[in-house]
Amino acid sequence: MLEGKNVNLRIAEKADVLLIMRWWTDMYYMGEYQDAMTKNRPELEKIMLEKTIFFIIEKKNGVKIGHINGWMIGRTMELGFALIPSERGKSYGTEAIQLMVDHLFLTKDIFRIQVTIDIRNVAS
Repeated sequence: MLEGKNVNLRIAEKADVLLIMRWWTDMYYMGEYQDAMTKNRPELEKIMLEKTIFFIIEKKNGVKIGHINGWMIGRTMELGFALIPSERGKSYGTEAIQLMVDHLFLTKDIFRIQVTIDIRNVAS
């Protein structure tokens, strides 16, 4: 677990797959700049547990408020994240990214970290 001041990042487990399936198919969770994703359970489980570095973002009281994940493109790590709508605008995403970036540069052989953002997404 990566511990921050206001949030913790917990490595995703098999028990989290159904929650992520629900979040990823929810247009409000994915937001106006990301299409909802449709993955069947085995596909999503493989993505979460084998193909990416995948964390659940939790508030200090253990409430799950989002996810952050990274996948390798050569020696570059691409990041993606989302928060439930009621927890946006409270700096939780910023803290999650800071925790993830520190973790990746300290533990992985990567050249750089990047995030692709829609230019209209001013908050990100």
